[in-house]
Order: sequence, then C-alpha cells, then structure tokens
Amino acid sequence: MTMTDPVADMLTRIRNASIAYHDAASMPSSKVKVNVARILEEEGYITGYRVEDTSPQATLHVTMKYGPNRERVIAGLRRISKPGLRVYVKRDEIPRVLGGLGVAILSTNDGLMTDRTARRAGVGGEVIAYVW
Repeated sequence: MTMTDPVADMLTRIRNASIAYHDAASMPSSKVKVNVARILEEEGYITGYRVEDTSPQATLHVTMKYGPNRERVIAGLRRISKPGLRVYVKRDEIPRVLGGLGVAILSTNDGLMTDRTARRAGVGGEVIAYVW
C-alpha cells in the first residue's frame, strides 16, 4: 500500500511514541525525514537519530527525549502543509510557534530549516510542521 504523506506518518509515529513514553520510534527513511530528525535533534526535542541500512528500504530510528522525571519534551507536533493543501509563506510572513517557544520547520531553496534560521537567512518556503 502506498503512503500519501510520509512526513505526516513520521510525525505521528514520533507523537505516539512520546505519548506512550517509548524510548525510540522506527520508520522508513528518506532524505526529508532525516532532515526533519536532524532539526528535531538540533532544537533539543529528541536525543538522537540513526539510519540503518535495511532491505528494501533504509530505516530511521529516532531516540526520544524525556525530562528528569520522565516528562515529555515534545508537547505537540502538527503537520501544516499537506499534499491536498500546500502552505507557503514569504520571508516576512514566517510564523512564530507559541510566541517563539516552539519551532516551525520550513522547506526552502536552501533545504529544511527552522523558522529562526529562515528569518535570519531572509528566505521563505513551505511550512512543513510546527513542534512545541
């Protein structure tokens, strides 16, 4: 069965793993998913990720992050731009998630980046997801 929106599937797997207090989440890998995982790690929402070369497709393993008393680091994930409704923003319309406490992940001509990085670079693009 083909998957219509693999990034939404990735975000759902991470959200479900966080809610269930799992230590890791696994999913089929792609360049976009690896870049989303890289941004989540840089922003401190996950502990790490690794790509395992399996057949027929590589597998992405995301290690979840929790606080000292096992409180969730990821409070929420939301897919914004979907296959049926793409959401694009100009450089001066880049949204702030929770007044700057969260992160918006954008797909730009320079690759995937956070809202802060896109504002600094002065580029707009497609809003992939919000993380807070």
